[in-house]
Amino acid sequence: MDYRIEHDSMGTVKVPSDKLWGAQTQRSHQNFEIGVGIETMPAEIIRAFGILKKAAARANRTLVPERMTQEKLFAISKACDEVISLSLIDHFPLVVWQTGSGTQSNMNANEVIANRANQIAKKALLHPNDDVNMSQSSNDTFPTAMHIAAVTTICDSLIPAVQGLIKTFLRLESDNKGIVKSGRTHLQDATPISFSQEISGWRSSLERDVELLQSAVRPLCELALGGTAVGTGLNAPEGFADAVAKEISKLTGKTFISASNKFHALTSKDELVFAHGAIKALACDMMKIANDVRWLASGPRLGLGEITIPENEPGSSIMPGKVNPTQCEAVTMVAVQVMGNDTAVSMAASQGNFELNVFMPVLIYNFLQSSRLLSQAIVSFDRNCVSGIKANKEKMESNLHNSLMLVTALNPYIGYENAAKVAKKAYAEGISLKEACIALGFLSSDEFDKVFHPEQMI
Repeated sequence: MDYRIEHDSMGTVKVPSDKLWGAQTQRSHQNFEIGVGIETMPAEIIRAFGILKKAAARANRTLVPERMTQEKLFAISKACDEVISLSLIDHFPLVVWQTGSGTQSNMNANEVIANRANQIAKKALLHPNDDVNMSQSSNDTFPTAMHIAAVTTICDSLIPAVQGLIKTFLRLESDNKGIVKSGRTHLQDATPISFSQEISGWRSSLERDVELLQSAVRPLCELALGGTAVGTGLNAPEGFADAVAKEISKLTGKTFISASNKFHALTSKDELVFAHGAIKALACDMMKIANDVRWLASGPRLGLGEITIPENEPGSSIMPGKVNPTQCEAVTMVAVQVMGNDTAVSMAASQGNFELNVFMPVLIYNFLQSSRLLSQAIVSFDRNCVSGIKANKEKMESNLHNSLMLVTALNPYIGYENAAKVAKKAYAEGISLKEACIALGFLSSDEFDKVFHPEQMI
């Protein structure tokens, strides 16, 4: 491999000649061989750095034009566009397990953008620190990148995925109107419910989750940029914080504002904890929905068998013809991962000491993994399972009329205790509720038929 010599304040270092990063990135690459090639800084953070560096250059052009010339702005902007498109992703090799401030990833972005911009300018026009990092510090850029990435993944991936599943459930509600089935509580028979009502419970849970996510996004739209090293804004020109937030808004199409208190913005990560809590709430609902679906589809002969789901692949290497609810299982595994990630996010956020949190890379790594996995799992679950759900009307009807909890309809006519006697006699002797009720002398055959209408109990 060919190398070139790069230098920083600590001296010189060899860098692969085909890479755009510089000395500081190389030092980190060598010093933190932890999770190499697997747990690198998420692409969402790399993209966010491209956005914020371009926005910062624009703001600097307006506020300090003598330092940020039009020529420099043009070259930086072009290089940032390539970072945003992720076409330069191979030049961002650093792992999550680095400095807790994310300083080395900030410098990775500075070096790649500066070197690529110099290629575009065809001369040594830009310095990573003096130009690309102008008016910034790693301590305010990394928190800003975290918020940009979090808002983007929630708004552009997670919420649309949930809304797609909501739409499918709305269709299923319409398709299954009029189908009455037995309800279940405590995994035991309960009073009747319509299948569309059951589906509406799933749908409404997801609608509430979208509301929670939208509420959680608002605080994330406040940015730390402009606080520089400790929140005082040292070396940033007057008005930089507001100007760069406006530029980020233009680039993303989302409304970002400058955080009102930069000391809070640098050290506290409460907004991310709150937002991940909304993601976890969605994961909990998805766990419940996926479990409901696989219970209702259990069988095909020895389970509930009240619905069928698509048969996507063989389910056993030894049992021919077996098909499993694999999409449900994938969703539930993702939900478990999200719940575990919530602990990591919470612990990382609790470690803000004095003017800076130094657990930021692990926090955003887990946050983005939760959002990414859940988005993809929901889309897959919708496309490969939920869209193909079919009601087994015959099994639903059979289960409904075999349910002892239909006896609840008799409460107003024979009383709770007598109704309980009917249910217990029917269960013990294996007879129908009607037969038990007549045998106990509570109602005649005609009286029973007049008041007993399961379909009207919903």
